[in-house]
Amino acid sequence: MDSLHLTLFPFLMAGLVAWISTPVVIYFYKQFGWVVDPKKTKHPAHTHLEPVPKGGGIPVLLGTFLTTVLLLPMDGHLLAILLAGFLVVMVGVLDDIYDINPYFRLGTNLLAALIVVGAGIGISYVTNPFADGVVMLDKFVWKLDWLGDGRSIVVWADLLALLWIPFVMNAINWSKGLDGQLPGIVVVAGVVVGLLSFRYSADVAQWPVAVLAFALAGAYAGYLPFNFFPQKSMPGYGGGSFAGFMLATLAILSTTKIGTALVVLGVPLIDAVYIGIRRIIQGKSPVWGDRGHLHHRLMELGWGKRRIAIFYWSVTAFLGYMALKLDSRQKLYTMVLVSLLLGGFLLWVSYGRYFVRRGRGNG
Repeated sequence: MDSLHLTLFPFLMAGLVAWISTPVVIYFYKQFGWVVDPKKTKHPAHTHLEPVPKGGGIPVLLGTFLTTVLLLPMDGHLLAILLAGFLVVMVGVLDDIYDINPYFRLGTNLLAALIVVGAGIGISYVTNPFADGVVMLDKFVWKLDWLGDGRSIVVWADLLALLWIPFVMNAINWSKGLDGQLPGIVVVAGVVVGLLSFRYSADVAQWPVAVLAFALAGAYAGYLPFNFFPQKSMPGYGGGSFAGFMLATLAILSTTKIGTALVVLGVPLIDAVYIGIRRIIQGKSPVWGDRGHLHHRLMELGWGKRRIAIFYWSVTAFLGYMALKLDSRQKLYTMVLVSLLLGGFLLWVSYGRYFVRRGRGNG
């Protein structure tokens, strides 16, 4: 394949499919009354004021899948990714209609990860940021005899993948709170992973990972006009989790592994960690939503939805550019710096302004 087939062609094809199919999904969701009406359904994380249909996972699934099926040869790895991605979006459709329990959704995240890990997609090594070389994770292998067939479980490689994929799925899903926020992040991250895949050859992939990455980016680019402010469609759980699932899996396949993905997706991933820790400290479940995310805090400062979405895209693009340039140690330092900056900002917004106002009141 030449660069056109690896980049522009899958991007445009997936984008066109998503752009054409999104109005159809919007129409049917409205016809069946599958809309999120903030006056009837109260949710602390919701920021929209008018009824909006979800279902954004369907067009991005169609765009990504049709493109990859047409352009890539089918094998066991690709089939597993398609099956797991379909599962994630179908759970999202059910959530659009029935608002299913977050713990059930979390279980399906793990099931999706199990499907791809079971197909042989695991994190076999991580780069050592403190010394030259890598830390191998494929030395402890557990061999099984399942129905007469030999199976091998690469314990640490598979376990890390089983933790990594659901974590990214939830973190990215939590970054869909405002109009246009999620699709722009995925477009930028997909392009960066696609570009990075040109540098390496994946151990388990027999097809160009770039096609998958640019198809994913294109599908969310095609969906973006319908989600940008004022949104006509919401990604829903399917659109958010599918993005996280694909980005987490692509990071493994492209051998960028978790280091580069942590940098590119630094803001939503770190925000998710802080949110989870804060909820646990407060005695709450980390899976139940609230208005404590970074995008909510920015709204409290008076930022508009367009401005916040573009801020997320811009930071993701900047970090993506840095990921293309940095070595493993510099990536670690970048993540520490981003964590400190974001953590300091969240603490200031949550507590600093309170003490400032209290001090002024006493004065």
